[in-house]
Amino acid sequence: MAYYNDYKKKKMTKADHLREDVRKAAEGYSVRFPRGGDKVSASAGYGKKKEYNKTTDMIRRRTDGDRKTSQKSRAIPSASSHTVVENGREDLLTGRNPIREALKAGRDIEKILVAKGDLSGTAQQIVAVAREMRVPVQMVERARLDALADNHQGMIAFASAYQYADTDDIINEAKQRNEDPFIVILDGVTDPHNLGAVIRTAAAAGAHGVIVPERRAVGLTPAAVKASAGAVEHIRVARVMNLTNEIKRLKSMGIWVYGTALEGEDYRDVDFKGPCALIIGSEGDGISRLVREQCDRIVSLPMKNPAIESLNASVAAGILLYAAMTARDR
Repeated sequence: MAYYNDYKKKKMTKADHLREDVRKAAEGYSVRFPRGGDKVSASAGYGKKKEYNKTTDMIRRRTDGDRKTSQKSRAIPSASSHTVVENGREDLLTGRNPIREALKAGRDIEKILVAKGDLSGTAQQIVAVAREMRVPVQMVERARLDALADNHQGMIAFASAYQYADTDDIINEAKQRNEDPFIVILDGVTDPHNLGAVIRTAAAAGAHGVIVPERRAVGLTPAAVKASAGAVEHIRVARVMNLTNEIKRLKSMGIWVYGTALEGEDYRDVDFKGPCALIIGSEGDGISRLVREQCDRIVSLPMKNPAIESLNASVAAGILLYAAMTARDR
């Protein structure tokens, strides 16, 4: 079967496309390499399976030597549709021993991916330790792990790019500054760039910390830390297992909790003075029902244009953070 190249206006075989992918991969560009090379027929341009597999291996190889002539990092398929894994990432731990040692050392792990049907021997022990430490463990197809790294031994972990704090650290920070606690809580925010932007704005507005949940939310990934543009060094970020219980605990300390929703009261009519925690939900779903039930007040950002129903999570957080900062400075 022939394919057309719109630029050269000529027919290209699968073999031609494959050679082009090899060239692009060597220059550091992102490529989608084919799987199952042994299924390609001789009519596609490769009569020998060995030659085809050698070519695909060239595309799969992800060493620094492959891109000495380019500073670009080649993105490869990741374990989720929202994550891009780049060559040379220090947060990517592969193999059972490195992951086990990281857990022993108490290193913060975002999640561990384990190949389905591979829970035997040391892998089972590592998963048990991870679950005891409340590290999310996901069972995935081995093909996903193959796309991320070589020699993974059926297990890959994503280490946090920065050390998490505890909620108590955030409260103590407020005490040390002799200020009422000022906290941002993110519920269901999955975009690392949103998290990084919120961290930076929270630090700029004088907040004492940011709280994120362990599950169904983004953590301190390299992308989030990079998006904070260094602000993560100047504000504490805590990760909690149960967001609802943590909010209850904050309320027991006298902290007033403000949630955000479309039908809430206009934020301009709300006085944020005193100990407060602002809860920001995801752009699509907002804050969850259980979290909303724990809020003392629900506030909203008015939309002058009826065609716009919501704002980006980091933008909404920025508006409310500065509204709270203004009230606290009065």
